[in-house]
Amino acid sequence: MSTTSTTTGPAGPVTTRPRRSAARSGEAVSGWLFTAPVVVLLGLFLGVPVLMALWVSVSDWTGRGSPFSAGVHFVGARNYSELLTGGGLATQDFGTALKNNAWYVVVVVPVQTALSLVLAVLVNQAALRGRGFFRTAFYFPSVTSSVAITVLWLFLFSASGAVNQVLGWVGINGPNWFNDPTGVLHALLKALGVQDGPAALTDHRLLGVTWWDWLGGPSVAMSAFIVMAVFTTSGTFMLLFVAALQNLSGEVTEAAVMDGANGWQRFWRITLPQLRPTLFTVLTLGLIGTWQVFDQIYTGTQGAPGKTTLTPAYLSYQTSFVNQEWGQGAAIAFILFVIIVVLTLFQRWLLRERSERRPRPVRRASERGTR
Repeated sequence: MSTTSTTTGPAGPVTTRPRRSAARSGEAVSGWLFTAPVVVLLGLFLGVPVLMALWVSVSDWTGRGSPFSAGVHFVGARNYSELLTGGGLATQDFGTALKNNAWYVVVVVPVQTALSLVLAVLVNQAALRGRGFFRTAFYFPSVTSSVAITVLWLFLFSASGAVNQVLGWVGINGPNWFNDPTGVLHALLKALGVQDGPAALTDHRLLGVTWWDWLGGPSVAMSAFIVMAVFTTSGTFMLLFVAALQNLSGEVTEAAVMDGANGWQRFWRITLPQLRPTLFTVLTLGLIGTWQVFDQIYTGTQGAPGKTTLTPAYLSYQTSFVNQEWGQGAAIAFILFVIIVVLTLFQRWLLRERSERRPRPVRRASERGTR
């Protein structure tokens, strides 16, 4: 139990804050004892490697021996500056990887979120027969190995694959998907007669990449990976939305029906605002997953064609394990970490609960007359 003490001061009795009882202190100690093994394991296998990688990113470690040996020197932000402001091949590759991954995120996250929400609403309908079958069918691609899905995608989107054959049935000559580096938006502009961009975009660069290339959209090869990402992840997020929909109270919806609200109004005004926590979770998981895409690129194209499928995660691996530039590889990983954290915080601010504007108090007639 908690005790409250009262003392008398010059301005009258003062009540001090209650002290925590011995029982609550014992619960806190017990809680720490139960969580101590997990905390120790996370510290050893997660915290220590992260700190080691942070040291590698600010050192000249060559990958031989211990990164804490006497021959390894502190170089400060040199690895970061070579990536961000060096102006060489490292900067251009990093800018290209960021551009490719940014378009990947911009397309995948909204599409997979919207598709998973639509699927959740459909399979949550009480009138739908075989709901369990549809939930399993939509979720099945999510539990399949990403390497196996990538290999399957290479066959489906090959020049003579099933996708191009289906497109041929409707008179469309499909591209050679994984060998076409053309940006989708650039291809659309060329179809409209625009061959080259304006000088204001082609003469200025960001991280070694012209603004015209930044605005070119995902390449045709990356578009195939985008379709694969939506196909394999929508089922997982569908289950999150289904769980959230099943926990919603039906009283508010019934009241809206009595007031004459149609289905779209009920969804937009009642259902969707109540799904805000789940929506934040889905968007956050989608954002983190799309910025860390690696295994599909490693198995599929390894950055080809023309580095249009290169991503920061794969570039970090390539820089470290292939080019033996361990400091730059670790620096890429930490820059990617900062990007994910900043975008997550911005997303949290964007989806925050906005307090309603309080109405101004109405002054009484006697108060208005005295002013």
